[in-house]
Amino acid sequence: MSNPITVTDSAIKRIATILSKEKEGSMLRISVSGGGCSGFQYNYDIVTSSEEDDLVINKDGATILFDQLSLQYMEGAEVDFVSDLMGQSFQIKNPIASASCGCGTSFSI
Repeated sequence: MSNPITVTDSAIKRIATILSKEKEGSMLRISVSGGGCSGFQYNYDIVTSSEEDDLVINKDGATILFDQLSLQYMEGAEVDFVSDLMGQSFQIKNPIASASCGCGTSFSI
């Protein structure tokens, strides 16, 4: 079965770089919570433990976790890391989102 979330090579590389500077066994948890200017917001947390039902993506030194509650709001999403004239940031292209804010960290469905 394929993952319900895709993580681009650019994001994997950046996450691996970030985690290499953290405590051994660190992982990046991407989750969704209520809030932000559009109703829901993405959270990025470095953690050292996972939950039994997490979706775990391991690739090239990067471990990314998604909890089951957040997955329902991110089905089919793509996590990317973009570097452009405006700066560098993680961006989530979420097909479920009907709108997102200018900063890219919150969305509505």
